[in-house]
Amino acid sequence: MINSDKKHHDNIILGMSAGLAAFFMLAVMNVFAKLLSETHHVIEIAFYRNLIATLPFLFMIFILKKREIMKINSRKKGVIARAIIGTVSLITTFAAFAAMPMADTTAFLFTASLIIPILGFFFLGEKVGIYRWGAVLIGFIGVLVMLSPSGEINMIGVALALSAATMHAVLQTILRYLGKTEKPKTITFYFVLIGTFVAAIPLPFVASMPTMAELPLFIAVGFSGLAAQYLLSIAFGNAPAAVVTVFNYSGIIWATIFGWMIWSDWPAHTIWIGGGIVIASNIFIIWRESRKGKVTGDRIRAKL
Repeated sequence: MINSDKKHHDNIILGMSAGLAAFFMLAVMNVFAKLLSETHHVIEIAFYRNLIATLPFLFMIFILKKREIMKINSRKKGVIARAIIGTVSLITTFAAFAAMPMADTTAFLFTASLIIPILGFFFLGEKVGIYRWGAVLIGFIGVLVMLSPSGEINMIGVALALSAATMHAVLQTILRYLGKTEKPKTITFYFVLIGTFVAAIPLPFVASMPTMAELPLFIAVGFSGLAAQYLLSIAFGNAPAAVVTVFNYSGIIWATIFGWMIWSDWPAHTIWIGGGIVIASNIFIIWRESRKGKVTGDRIRAKL
């Protein structure tokens, strides 16, 4: 009995550590994307991100002969929709980071978790109690606080971040639907594969030749995203989803540190106050859903 308890404890620690590392790697990916956006179009950055992420899957399918990754059980349209919306969401997210400081963008992206209960209620028929509706309302009050006139907010960046957050919420709702029949590896494979082709369509009109100094940054965008995805699979495999999901909010810490160190950006007080309200509302929603066993790892994996 003692050994069993110790093993479980060790798994929880591993899951929490992997989750923290995963969200750190997501912040790193966004840093590299923001750096590249100074000289390259965000569509080009998204193309290389997906292309590099496709390579390990191609290795597994054609070298290791794991052809089952390619099999879609029944919801082909949903898988394709997830890939297309996911690619547009990725491009929009990179554009938001290009337009605004790291911490500001991250704070607005947290609104995705406020939109999910609304989509679940209207499109999946999920029951949303008065407490969660209240948390959603309070969360949006936090958004209004962040939008309070301070002379420092880039409204185009805000529009991009809120659009990306809405698409994140749509993606996570689609993943709930797909998760009933499709394997996570299959969904992810088609996301990066189709996403590569979707981003390639406008690429000839926006691409510019990377310099030798920029090539490592493009590679870093792809591999940091891959690392985050791998670490999340470890995290959700070893710890409850409600525990891992909370570490998502460490992203505001990494974003603030990177923004200050690289661009000398520091969030305005309205971002701290409003972002804190949004995060508190999100954590309350996670807690309420975890009590009913409804929180799944798909919500976070959809951001990758």
